[in-house]
Amino acid sequence: MENSIIVEIIGYMAPAMLVVSFFFKNVRTLRSLNTVGCVLFFVYGLLIQAYPVVVANAIIAITNIYHLIKRNG
Repeated sequence: MENSIIVEIIGYMAPAMLVVSFFFKNVRTLRSLNTVGCVLFFVYGLLIQAYPVVVANAIIAITNIYHLIKRNG
């Protein structure tokens, strides 16, 4: 598979995961799927060298992970 196609697939999967996450009422599921979407956006941002996308999604993912851990503690 060509590199640009992989980048494009990641670019489409990221917002799809974010949108899907909001269909769940369970906060743990919502935050978990949202984190996956953020990680995909993080990777996508790195691949296209869009560093504001990288920073924003890193912060959101860390916040989600913090709340997921805090809820289980």
